[in-house]
Amino acid sequence: MPLPGKRQTVYTRREHEGRPAWHASSQRSASVWRRRVSTAVTRSTHAEFAWWVGATIAGANLSRAEAADSPVRVAFAFDGDMTRLSMRNRLQLQLAEALTGEAPPFATLMYVWDNHAAVESVVHGARNDRVRNLVLESGDTHLRRWRDYRRNLFEDFRRAFGESPGRLTAIALMTDTDNTGGTAEAWYGDVALKG
Repeated sequence: MPLPGKRQTVYTRREHEGRPAWHASSQRSASVWRRRVSTAVTRSTHAEFAWWVGATIAGANLSRAEAADSPVRVAFAFDGDMTRLSMRNRLQLQLAEALTGEAPPFATLMYVWDNHAAVESVVHGARNDRVRNLVLESGDTHLRRWRDYRRNLFEDFRRAFGESPGRLTAIALMTDTDNTGGTAEAWYGDVALKG
């Protein structure tokens, strides 16, 4: 899924270190590989996924709009009652719909790798308050190896947004370097929902 005014990150299916994976290559680009879904999220719903990152992005910082890039993001988009949002949030979502031709989600929870933020911290989207980044890796400690995760999607959403999640509408992968003007290469394992 291209993003307005952005070069596209290239996503291809290939094997990496013996695992089937999605390869992402970003060169001053940002786009999303997305799969639409429609499923309820319960207290027992877990998301399982993995990623492999070769290097962090120089100068990236998810808390600053001009540097808000990440080598890996696994995103979950949720439906909800748009009338509950602030006027500012509603206007932002209307603008996004005008630019992309489709209504954005009510809320997006992204699992990310950041250069600075503490692991397990929640970083609000630098440009959109309806995006929350939950940091799973920080800095250079776990580079060049597969990292596997099993996350309780219900509880993570509640921690990030302070409410229970609505219906899950999409799952996406995103590697982006458009803000820093850098490059990034990463691999993603398949994403599975359990429970």
